Amino acid sequence: MKKFDKPLNLNGKELLDELNAAGVVITEPPFIDGAGDFFLSVAEADKTKAAQIVATHNGTIIAPEPTIQQKLASVGLNLNDLKIALGL
Repeated sequence: MKKFDKPLNLNGKELLDELNAAGVVITEPPFIDGAGDFFLSVAEADKTKAAQIVATHNGTIIAPEPTIQQKLASVGLNLNDLKIALGL
C-alpha cells in the first residue's frame, strides 16, 4: 500500500476508473485510515503515474439521479410493464 494525498472531491469509483484507464493496476480496495491518510495498492512502477492521477482527480460528490428503468426496477417493474398498465 502506498500513501497518497487524498483528493478534495474523492469519488472512489471514478478514481478507480481513471486509474484503470491509465493502465494502473489496483490490487486491493483503496482506504482512508483513522488519521485521514489515503492509501492505494499500486505497484512501485505505477506509483508516479498513480500520484499524478490522484492529484488531478476531481470526483463527482453528488449522487447521480437514478434512471427511469432503475426506479421501476426498484419496485419490481420494467418499462414494458408500465406501458401495459397505462394502456400505451
